[in-house]
Amino acid sequence: MANLKVNFVGLELKSPIIAGSCGLTSDIVKLQEMERCGVGAVVLKSVFEEQIMQEASQSISDAGYPEEEDYVRNYVRAHTLNQYIGLIKAAKSTLKIPVIASINCVRDGEWVDFACQLENAGADAIELNAFILPLDEFAESTDVENMYFNIVKHVKSQIKIPVIMKLSHYFTNLPAFISKLKAYGADAVTLFNRFYEPDINIENEAVGAASVFSMPTDLRTTLRWTGILAGKDPLLQISASTGVHSGEAVVKLLLAGATTVQVCSEMYESGISSLAVMNRFLSSWMVDKSYQTIEDFRRKLSYAEVDNASRYERAQFMKYFSSRE
Repeated sequence: MANLKVNFVGLELKSPIIAGSCGLTSDIVKLQEMERCGVGAVVLKSVFEEQIMQEASQSISDAGYPEEEDYVRNYVRAHTLNQYIGLIKAAKSTLKIPVIASINCVRDGEWVDFACQLENAGADAIELNAFILPLDEFAESTDVENMYFNIVKHVKSQIKIPVIMKLSHYFTNLPAFISKLKAYGADAVTLFNRFYEPDINIENEAVGAASVFSMPTDLRTTLRWTGILAGKDPLLQISASTGVHSGEAVVKLLLAGATTVQVCSEMYESGISSLAVMNRFLSSWMVDKSYQTIEDFRRKLSYAEVDNASRYERAQFMKYFSSRE
């Protein structure tokens, strides 16, 4: 029987498949089902800085005094954080697998203190889900990147548990950016964020939200950058995310160099039991290929290992469409 164990940020996982942060991972009963389906770890639903700020603003009366506003903001913040801390403690007391907390932050600041509270609550690691939408046309790319570096640097200066940065691929030079994140203390990266995306209804002529779920074709961007980054830095630990809808996708990402693979949308579309299906596929594939451990084949098809690395580099279709008229 294949051994699916992996070591991720110092944590021993019984499988490289992780339940990614979503609404399902805020429910203890569902978390228990995920554990029974064989996941190596769970990432709890994110607590959102923007959500706390919005709830506080809605609770403040227009004619309120500054002292009242401060009180309401602090109360809403404390209430939300206490609820999240309760979720961590409940998960840790119920599950045997690692529990990773998730913070969705948009700036550096009080989240350093929050990270300390999550560590004290028993979280095994923290995934910092950070995305700063660059809307200032006068800001340089280095100004934006420094915001991420400051978040990592400040959080790592206060806590001892591993910190995983969940990122987008919207950076000028992703390998250089991630190399600096590691230098500032990031223990691993999650590739990639799945964002709220706008859509336009042409009948109502209104802006709304696009589908929140990923599709299998979204795997391609994750696969490209997992292969490139793992090939450039063998010591970089990558948790690959977005577009993972099958056991085959899990195998592909591990071959490209991922240490772990996160699943989210597929749990909504096919049920939590899909996690068990993926684990069985991975185990069966390893047996068929005579691989005993994940490390026997992980990174086998990374950017540094394949004969034709241009497959990862190529961005234009070139010969595929050039001859078609």
